[in-house]
Amino acid sequence: MYSRIVRAAIEHNLLYNGAMRVWTVGPMFRYERPQKGRQRQFHQFDAEALGFEGPDVDAEQIVMLSRLWRNLGLEGVELHVNSIGDAPDRKTHRAKLVAYFEKHAGSLDEDAQRRLHSNPLRILDSRNPAMQALIEEAPRLLDHLGEAAKRHFEELTRRLTEAGLTFQVNPRLVRGLDYYNRTVFEWISPNIGAQSTITGGGRYDGLFAELGGKPTPACGFGLGIERVILAMQAAKLTASFEPDAFVAHAGEAAARAAWQVSEKLRDAGLAVVLGPGGSFKSQMKKADASGARYAVILGDEEVSSGTLTLKPLRGAGAQEALGLQAAIARLASRSPDS
Repeated sequence: MYSRIVRAAIEHNLLYNGAMRVWTVGPMFRYERPQKGRQRQFHQFDAEALGFEGPDVDAEQIVMLSRLWRNLGLEGVELHVNSIGDAPDRKTHRAKLVAYFEKHAGSLDEDAQRRLHSNPLRILDSRNPAMQALIEEAPRLLDHLGEAAKRHFEELTRRLTEAGLTFQVNPRLVRGLDYYNRTVFEWISPNIGAQSTITGGGRYDGLFAELGGKPTPACGFGLGIERVILAMQAAKLTASFEPDAFVAHAGEAAARAAWQVSEKLRDAGLAVVLGPGGSFKSQMKKADASGARYAVILGDEEVSSGTLTLKPLRGAGAQEALGLQAAIARLASRSPDS
């Protein structure tokens, strides 16, 4: 997905007026045989920051995802971070890595032997239990960072700590393509099998130049929507929408007023469901079932007096007649008994 976004940015000169944040969402397809938690066709959400060089934007994306897990109620999702440095750092580390694995060539599995000289960094990704002790003793890229990459990673981890995030520095978290650099991260759920990563991301400062554009820093992440759903199902979570208000109305004049009131409430940033009209009794049942905190009631009396009747549906509180602005203030307080 990164390459498509970067190609579009180059072709349409999207960064002419400066750095920008973009996002995409849509279907994706895999060629290889899917494992548990991986579908042949899946859906992915991507968020990218193009033209931003500092670790602050890396941290911004990671913290944004942390907030998403909280909002979804997902607990136990682990954050793993690492730095894969810059190209000269990886070149130095690669030579040491090849030399190390060559000394232990007899212990390498078929996949590691194939990657030894083409992409030795990916050997660190191996899930083969027989390889783990060998991999643990391999030279660490973190120990070969240049000063610029080292400062970048130190600032990133400082910002994550200041944001109150718990994270694990995982030296085995790598990327196999040369255009990746510095920050790499993954959010991992313990509940969805071996393919436990629900979001992965990092910095890819080399991709613009590789695709024929001007050298441009960039970072982003891809979120597997089906994997997040699997994690929610494993945690017995269900998605829900609980509006601030359900607008019930009866009568032709009230129907027109209810539509206008609903739009004004939405303009104020409130989530509103406009009722279908008809009897107040049936609409109040729908209001209660919607999960709304309040029912906003409009009938002939309210239309003639220019007021709204607010009825709390959750918690304590008395029904009262209010003007529009007072009603907005009450709804915006997010407390049904304030």
